[in-house]
Amino acid sequence: MTNRHGDFVWYELQTADPDAAARFYGAVIGWQTRAAESPHGDYRIFGTGGADVGGLTSIGAQCPGMRPGWLAYVGVRDVDGTAAEIVRAGGAQHVPPTDIPGVGRFAMVSDPQGIPFYVMHGTVEGTSLAFAQDRFGHCHWNELATTDRAAALSFYSGLFGWEGGDAMPMGEMGEYRFLVHGGVPIGAVMDRIPDGPPPSWTFYFGVADIDGAAQAVAGNGGTVCHGPAEVPGGVFIVVAADPQGALFGLVGPRRPS
Repeated sequence: MTNRHGDFVWYELQTADPDAAARFYGAVIGWQTRAAESPHGDYRIFGTGGADVGGLTSIGAQCPGMRPGWLAYVGVRDVDGTAAEIVRAGGAQHVPPTDIPGVGRFAMVSDPQGIPFYVMHGTVEGTSLAFAQDRFGHCHWNELATTDRAAALSFYSGLFGWEGGDAMPMGEMGEYRFLVHGGVPIGAVMDRIPDGPPPSWTFYFGVADIDGAAQAVAGNGGTVCHGPAEVPGGVFIVVAADPQGALFGLVGPRRPS
């Protein structure tokens, strides 16, 4: 895999009902789903336009109490070294560095605020386009809601070389600080909303028609939590929950009336 150290290279939905989730995201984002060989049981691939953008796996009885949700894989040069560095920096390791034959090596970790993610070194040829801001159906934005913005920015910058970019004031909610990688804004870090969801990453997937996608969320058993709301750049966002309760975002234009 030719992605840089610190690139987002994969997104994974962990859900209690893979069949229902596949139907839901197919209706909302237009993803096709296919089965994949996996030593860990039922694993499926979300794809669009001939490109793979993410995975779908069952939480299962082996993970009691785990909430459905989306996690990201960040590409690194050295999984073992990065996992050890994360622990030294106050994070935690939940799944040790593990090989997936024909795919790569990964570890499941969490940052010092307890927010989980994966690090991965892929061995497949080509470049991951899971994060591609110019393609509908791919992730366009990675948003971290945390209990300590400054500590989170320091942690991720030290690991992946991300930089803090411009910031937008959000009143009592503090600031919305952009995350920049290789000169390109890839997301942002913000304070967790009081009484809102637990600290977590939220991933925004691009759609061609934000109003149509929001209607598809509601029409297929999901919940629109926020939006459509306009954001800088003349596009609109929606924050939603799928029928199993996994939070995700959508971003895209409004179709001319």
